[in-house]
Amino acid sequence: MAFPRMARVRQKFHAPKIDDIPAEVESQMAALNLGEKVHSGQTIAITAGSRGIANIALIIKSICDHVKSVGGVPIIVPAMGSHGGGTAEGQRAIIEGYGVTEEFTGAEIRASMETVVVDETSHGIPVHFDKVAFECDHVIVCGRVKPHTSFVGPIESGLHKMMLIGLGKHAGAKIYHRAILDYSFTEIIQAVAESVLRKCDILCGVAIVENAYDETRTIEAVAPGNFYERECELLKLSVEAMPKLPFDSVQLLIIDEIGKNISGSGMDTNIIGRKYNDHAATEKDKVKVRRIFVRGLTEATHGNACGLGMAEFTNTRTAQAVDKKITAINSLTGGHPSAAGIPCHFDSDREVIENALATVGFVEPENARVVQIADTLHLGEVLVSEACLAEVADRDDLEVIDGPFEMPFDENGNLAAVGIGH
Repeated sequence: MAFPRMARVRQKFHAPKIDDIPAEVESQMAALNLGEKVHSGQTIAITAGSRGIANIALIIKSICDHVKSVGGVPIIVPAMGSHGGGTAEGQRAIIEGYGVTEEFTGAEIRASMETVVVDETSHGIPVHFDKVAFECDHVIVCGRVKPHTSFVGPIESGLHKMMLIGLGKHAGAKIYHRAILDYSFTEIIQAVAESVLRKCDILCGVAIVENAYDETRTIEAVAPGNFYERECELLKLSVEAMPKLPFDSVQLLIIDEIGKNISGSGMDTNIIGRKYNDHAATEKDKVKVRRIFVRGLTEATHGNACGLGMAEFTNTRTAQAVDKKITAINSLTGGHPSAAGIPCHFDSDREVIENALATVGFVEPENARVVQIADTLHLGEVLVSEACLAEVADRDDLEVIDGPFEMPFDENGNLAAVGIGH
């Protein structure tokens, strides 16, 4: 088979960023006058999630430093639903892998899967809350605000979801995801958040928005009474700031790696156009991708291949790297069992691409619209097939920096990775 020739293209995104993270965290938190609410020696639980958020270790350390400055004792609590295999040890390992360690932050990490039921919503849903956090005097909810990979609403993934799923741990996440199948996401998330804000001594939130290059764009300390209003606004900002594929129509998308540190769905459905249907774009999606080939899992995902089932193709080495138990726990807890599926796979990338290109439509393989990306978080530089270059030439936001060249297969028939850069 004749394969498409590829070119390396740089995407140009408008991407303001914060240069001095500690100073911004201190400025934002100081504006809330938390010293008026925190008494000397009180314990403050600070949430640390499972996402690969830029500068997350430094952000959490800076929160801990501010807590100490007002007399509080910071306690870091892993808050990530069922991730890490649904175990305290697994969840601690995830945040430590991001650099959120006791040595770096100067704060104790207390990991537990125990919850307390603090309330019941009007729907009859028990409200679970991390026991360690509940036993602290106050809680600071830290999380990234961005579009959810499945649900749509005025708030999606952010501070509310951290209170719902992160601090609900495995027990709460299972119940809430079941409830969301019968009630709207917005209805459930608001009902649970209302209970948490009323019952659980939430001191403040620290909301993070990233730019299109996976850099910290915005950090905002939010008072509990303003969570809903500010998260609505920050979600709009996040949507505007997100990266995107260079084209709205792609016949074969090759993704070097997926993982929980990249997205809750392994690969961000907002980027690949699979938010409403696992294997086809709908009229609600802005991007139409016909076939997806996932080449690998990130090291930080620890075998959790949740989302792999949305791809049509993978290679044998990726299929063998899946921790089936961890993946099943996460996918079932999220109410998305198909996400744990293993796609059609072959031993080498060359074999995968040969078979994938035969299914993309009425086009000769060498003329197919193919895009290869590192992952759905890093899209500053991508590889695009020669068939896309006429469109590249007509746009100011795209620049060819190398190629076109033959697909870079090694002696085993496997592709070289795109790499991350901008």
